[in-house]
Amino acid sequence: MTLPDRVDHRWLATLGDTQLLAAEKQLHKLFRTHETVEKKRTGARYVLLQGPGALITSWQRWLLVNNEVKDRGLMVNHSR
Repeated sequence: MTLPDRVDHRWLATLGDTQLLAAEKQLHKLFRTHETVEKKRTGARYVLLQGPGALITSWQRWLLVNNEVKDRGLMVNHSR
């Protein structure tokens, strides 16, 4: 799935449930990648909102999609 640079309610409204879950999964993976790198770099000093722009942006994009998933009553399972 191709994700837009800007995630907003208009884009979310165009997605069916299956597409929304796929986007959520893809964005979660991207966020976790950025988060893992930052946690390794900063250790115990890690603070999400004080991280680099890429981390914060990936978190915000994932959060918007994840909130839509919850609003639709869909279930997400991120196996690690």
